[in-house]
Amino acid sequence: MPGFKEIVGHEEIIQHLQNAIRLGKVSHAYILSGEKGSGKKLLANTFAMALQCEKKDIDPCQECRSCKKAMSRNHPDIIYITHEKPNSIGIEDIRTQLIEDVMIKPYCSSYKIYIVDEAEKLTLQAQNALLKTIEEPPAYAVIMLLTSNMDAFLPTITSRCVKLNLRPVQESMVKDYLMEKMNLPDYQAQMDAAFSQGNIGKAKQMAESDDFNLMTEQALRILKKSKELELYEMVEMIKELSAEKQNIDEYLDLFAMWFRDVLFFKATKEVDGLMFKDQLNYIKERAKKSSYEGIEKIIDAIGTAKERLHANVNFDLVMELLFLTIREN
Repeated sequence: MPGFKEIVGHEEIIQHLQNAIRLGKVSHAYILSGEKGSGKKLLANTFAMALQCEKKDIDPCQECRSCKKAMSRNHPDIIYITHEKPNSIGIEDIRTQLIEDVMIKPYCSSYKIYIVDEAEKLTLQAQNALLKTIEEPPAYAVIMLLTSNMDAFLPTITSRCVKLNLRPVQESMVKDYLMEKMNLPDYQAQMDAAFSQGNIGKAKQMAESDDFNLMTEQALRILKKSKELELYEMVEMIKELSAEKQNIDEYLDLFAMWFRDVLFFKATKEVDGLMFKDQLNYIKERAKKSSYEGIEKIIDAIGTAKERLHANVNFDLVMELLFLTIREN
C-alpha cells in the first residue's frame, strides 16, 4: 500500500485529505466517487493509514506498527465492511459491522475508520440506519463511502458527507506509470493509457492481460475486413462477438479509437499522433475511401451502439446496424 507521494494523479483530493490531517479537521463522513479502477480504495486506504500512523504526519510513514498493520489489513481500528449478498449491502451488514461497532472506542488509535466499498449497493433501509450515525457520530469515527454512482445515495446522506470526485488522470501520467512501474514498451503503454481514459486501475489490468492483446487483434481483424465483407459474413462475425458480450464495450472502444486514427490521419497526414501506428497502411487506405462526414457518422454510430446495448436492445440487431454504417461510409 503506497503513501500519498506514490499515488498517480488526484492531486486536489490528496491535498484536501492532507490538509484535513494537518489542521485536525478530519470529517466524520466522506464520499469518494469515481468509476471502477479509478483509485478510490487506494486513496481511502492511504488516508486511513495516515490517520492512524504513530508519526502523526500528513503522509503515512509505512514503518511504524500501526502502518504495518494497516498494510497487511490487520488494523483493528480500520474496518472494511463486507456483505453476504453480492448485489446489496443490507441493514444487518451495516448494523452489526458499523452502527453497533462504532459505539466501542478505538482499540489502539485515535480514530476508528470504516471503509464501505461499492457503497452504491447500500439498500435504502441500510442508508436510513446509517444516517443516524453520520448525523451524530462519536468523535473518533470516520466513515468512508466509496462509490461509482453518487446518485444511488439518499440526499440526506450526500448532504452530510464531504464529497470527493475522482477525475481521470492525465494520459501522459498513466503512460509514464506503465512504462516505469510495469516496464511496458512505449507503443503498448501509449495504447493502454489512451484506452484506459485516465483510469489507472483499468490501464494496469490491460497491461497485465493477454486477453486485451487478443481482443485488439480480433477487433482489428474485423475492421480490416469490414469493407469487403458481405452482410451475411458480417453477421457471422457478430455471432463471434456475441460470445464475448461481456467485453463488447471494450471492442466498441477499440473500433472508435481506430476510426479516430483514420480521421486524424485524413486531416493531418501525420503518423505521430496515431494510436495504431503499426496499422498505418490500413489507416491510409480507409482514410482515402471515406469522407470526413462518413468517418464522423461511423464514430457516432459506435457511440449509439453502446447506448443501445446498455439499454438492452437486441445484440445482433445493434451490431448489424453498426456494421452497415461502417460499410456504407
